[in-house]
Amino acid sequence: MAVTKRVCIYTEEDVADHKSAKSCWITCRGKVYDVTGFVPDHPGGDDLILAHAGTDVESIMKDGDSHDHSDSAYDIDDWEAPDDFHPEDTNSAEDFEKTQFLDLRTPLLQQMWQANFSKSYYLKQVHQPRHLQESARLFAYDIFEVCTRTVWYAVPLIWLPITANLFLRSMLQFNGPIPTFLSNPLLPLSLTSTVTLDAFAKTLPCFFLGNFIWTILEYGMHRFLFHIDEFLPDHYAFLTLHFLLHGIHHYMPMDRLRLVMPPVMFGILQAPFTRLAYILFPTPVANGIIAGSFAFYVLYDCMHYALHHTKLPAYLRHMKKYHLAHHYKNFELGFGVTSKIWDYVFKTVLPV
Repeated sequence: MAVTKRVCIYTEEDVADHKSAKSCWITCRGKVYDVTGFVPDHPGGDDLILAHAGTDVESIMKDGDSHDHSDSAYDIDDWEAPDDFHPEDTNSAEDFEKTQFLDLRTPLLQQMWQANFSKSYYLKQVHQPRHLQESARLFAYDIFEVCTRTVWYAVPLIWLPITANLFLRSMLQFNGPIPTFLSNPLLPLSLTSTVTLDAFAKTLPCFFLGNFIWTILEYGMHRFLFHIDEFLPDHYAFLTLHFLLHGIHHYMPMDRLRLVMPPVMFGILQAPFTRLAYILFPTPVANGIIAGSFAFYVLYDCMHYALHHTKLPAYLRHMKKYHLAHHYKNFELGFGVTSKIWDYVFKTVLPV
């Protein structure tokens, strides 16, 4: 399918409102451009560009008699997130009046379940980011709502101890059988002194294999589960499920409490994969692999939060621009969060 770049979806009326030297927008070839900063430097004079402000200029740019343009005139820089990216808040009332999509002032889940808009309209709107100071409610009842909001540090607090337990179990199990986790969950802590260098040497490659496997899962789940847009059935139940899994994140990408997975959600998603690991590998190997995958999951979720809300060193700063471009420029490319390796392999790299 053809890949299209999306920064934001505007109507002709939106563009028409920006027709002055202080705010000058134009459209060309289906894209909207803010050329306010270019008005004083326009080679043909500012009066000519202001004469067509707020309108489509494709025909005038092609008209050699009135105003001819070279190919370089079409090379306008693509959107790129600045280091201190802070988008403006959405006016909830105006947004709903204009789009008739979701009212950010009332619980969103019930609106999704009762919606009568098409899949096409849903995908168009859900990939047009909105921004609020506080999280929009998904549920009317607090007992359910609290399960959808997660502070970033909950991820390492919950999953790193589990990761360490699995790593210790792997080493101990290479020395011999031990009781199951359910029968004695804290046993590895009391037996750390019995761990041998040979057991550590056997567990470490399993851990690294788990790291590698996670990078595949990160890319695969993001692209083929969370972005199953093309194959999503046009039915309110499936649209609601899509919204809960990932649509809400693209709809409100800067929501601080919905940037990492709720523990319950990750617990459900990891279950079939960990079960598969125990079927395919001996228990000591499986525990080492799962520990490595969980460790990289924690890295992934914490990094994902940082990419949206933190000033970062050079490599991470580039990945921040890369990931935000996935949200604000083209959601059909750039599925890697911690690295681009699988985007290169599967040719889904997003130019930034």
